[in-house]
Amino acid sequence: MPELAQSAPEPQTWKLTVAYDGTDYRGWQVQPGEVTIQGELQAALGKVTGESPLPQGSGRTDAGVHALAQVASFALQAPIPAGNLQRALNRILPLSIRVLEAKKAPSTFHARHSAVAKTYEYRVFRGEICPPFLARFILDCRWPMDFEVLQKSAQFFIGEHDFLSFAATDPELKSRALYSDGNSDPRPIPRTGFQMEPPTPATVRTILSSAWEDRESEEGNLLVYRVRGNGFLHHMVRNLVGTMLDAGRGHLGLSEIPAILAARSRSAAGPTAAARGLFLHSVEYEEREFVLEAE
Repeated sequence: MPELAQSAPEPQTWKLTVAYDGTDYRGWQVQPGEVTIQGELQAALGKVTGESPLPQGSGRTDAGVHALAQVASFALQAPIPAGNLQRALNRILPLSIRVLEAKKAPSTFHARHSAVAKTYEYRVFRGEICPPFLARFILDCRWPMDFEVLQKSAQFFIGEHDFLSFAATDPELKSRALYSDGNSDPRPIPRTGFQMEPPTPATVRTILSSAWEDRESEEGNLLVYRVRGNGFLHHMVRNLVGTMLDAGRGHLGLSEIPAILAARSRSAAGPTAAARGLFLHSVEYEEREFVLEAE
C-alpha cells in the first residue's frame, strides 16, 4: 500500500508585542515606496521563517507616532519556539523596533478585532530648554499653561460620546498642526460658522478614563495626558490634546468643550497636536483570548 503523503502543518496564530520609535517611519501600515513598521516586521518575518505574513496591528499609528506596546497578530506554519522567534526578529529589525514578547495564540485571536480597550499617552515638555534626546518624543510647549484647566477639560470626554469633532476628516489638517516646528505660536482657530455633520454611530466611542499628570523629572517638567477607551478615531487623541492645550492657554473656555462635542464638526475643535508626542501605551484583551487548547 503506498504511503500517505504527509499533510502540511496547520498555521499557528501568533501575538507579538512591539515597541517602536515612530519618528522615521510613515506610520504602521504598509505603503508603496514608504518605510513603515508593518513593512519592517513583514520583511523580518520573511527572513526568519521563509514566510511573509502581513502582521495585523491593533491600530494604525500615524507617521511619527510611537508605541510602548503595540500588538500584532499573524499566522505561521514554521514550527519555531516563541523565544527563538523573538530573538531572531530583534537581531534583524532596526534598533528603533523591538519585539517585547512573542507568544502563540488561539486561531480566533486578532490584534485589532479582539481588543477590548486601548490606552494612549501624550507627552508635553514644560522646561526652558528641551534636551535633544527628548525632542523626538515630546511636544515642546513653552507658553503659560493652567494645569487645573487641563485636568477639568479632560473630564468632559469620559463616557460615551460622538467624537466626530475630534476626527480627521479633511485635507486642512496639515495646516492645523499644533506647534509642528516646536516654536510657532498658532493663533486661535475661529469656532463659529461651522456646519454640523449628520449623525452616524461610526464616530461614537466610550472613554473610560481621561486625565493629565504633572511629572517632575531630571530632564524637566512634563505634562502627560493618558486616555483609555474602547476605540479611537483617526487623529482623535491628537485633536483632543490640541483642544485641551488651547483651553489651558486661555484660548478656549471650559464651557465651550461640551458645545464642541455636540457640534460634531472638526472645525469646532482645536488644532491637531504634533505626532511626536503621542504613544500607544497598551492594548487590552480578555484573558480567554489566550487560552490555547491542549495539544
